[in-house]
Amino acid sequence: MGYIKKGLLGISWWGSFRILARSISFIRIAILARILAPAQFGVFGLAALTLSSLEIITETGINVFLIQEEKNSQYINTAWVISILRGAIISLTIYSTASFITIFFKTPEAIQILKLISVIPFIKGFTNPAIINYQKNLHFKKEVYLRSMLFLVSTIVTIALAIITTATTSLVWGLIAAAIMETLFSLLFIKPLPQFKLEQNKTKKIIKQGKWVTLTGIFNHFFMTGDDLVVSKFLGKNNLGIYQMAYKISILPITEIADAFGRVSFPIYSKIAKDRQRLKKAFTKTTLTISALVIPFSVALFVFAEQFILIILGPKWIEAIPILKILAIFGAIRSITGSSSSVLLALKKQREVSYITLVSFLALIISIFPLMNKFGIIGVGIATIIGSMTALPLIIYYLRKELFYEK
Repeated sequence: MGYIKKGLLGISWWGSFRILARSISFIRIAILARILAPAQFGVFGLAALTLSSLEIITETGINVFLIQEEKNSQYINTAWVISILRGAIISLTIYSTASFITIFFKTPEAIQILKLISVIPFIKGFTNPAIINYQKNLHFKKEVYLRSMLFLVSTIVTIALAIITTATTSLVWGLIAAAIMETLFSLLFIKPLPQFKLEQNKTKKIIKQGKWVTLTGIFNHFFMTGDDLVVSKFLGKNNLGIYQMAYKISILPITEIADAFGRVSFPIYSKIAKDRQRLKKAFTKTTLTISALVIPFSVALFVFAEQFILIILGPKWIEAIPILKILAIFGAIRSITGSSSSVLLALKKQREVSYITLVSFLALIISIFPLMNKFGIIGVGIATIIGSMTALPLIIYYLRKELFYEK
């Protein structure tokens, strides 16, 4: 089967998984919302945010590296040891700083949740790195089956414990159950089985290429959350609620499409990276397909923003109409330009991707405060567009240099 057919199948599998996951999430939230109090979700949210932030800051780029390497089996042992050490560091950091975090955020009830959630990265650190070969070798069906199983296990454990205990810890135990299952599955059924062996030369190579993935993750994290932080700090909870609701309607459906394509296209690009003409055609087709799916949706949101808000949310959310229009534009730009990251990573240009995300982040920071002071919440939305557009010349430059060049 050719890469195009495998890619289409991969997108269909991941698209189906996204729909399934969103549907189950909706049902899970509906059930848990009747068992747990909003404050309990808030406490869990603080712990989850702490974990995700540390995971991003300490990202080693191992998965990207293993997909890029044609023969990655020689790096599995070293990658496993690095993964274990990273997991242990994250766990110890969360556990040892739990008291400080609860004092800083004035949520003493979160200390138990923080200490419990610190177990997750330690468990996940033992996951066999060779599990990435599902994605690398385009075995999307197997990967989706695995992710679906883990998601269902997490959901069942969470709901069952919530019904029995009505405790916030039920939200964490669901994640722990999924982490244990994934780790055991990878060690029992994924080959080759890693050994605890750290090779210096291989460690240096992984870290050398992976450090740029780390920086990319950090810059992208702050770019995607910076607007929320600014709105929350300076414009208040009401504006934050309006902004986040408009964001969910405009951005999330679009990013679901882009993420599915990104998940599938990166390993395919990596396999054909040495054939520039073939890679160029594949990238062009992917970008045009994403554009064909995203642009009509964004245009519809922009033109019929008022109808969307009134029908879906009701008249009390009418203030979200102008920001919805702006974020619809941002979502389209972000999804289309974001496809460049996959092809640049396939070409082992992690540094260039980190520069692109840095430029976007800096443009957002520079523009967001003056625009917010002048236009309020709408100014924040405009700043996200400026952040994305500012990086566009750099994206075009790197694509011309690395992909669309003639020898």
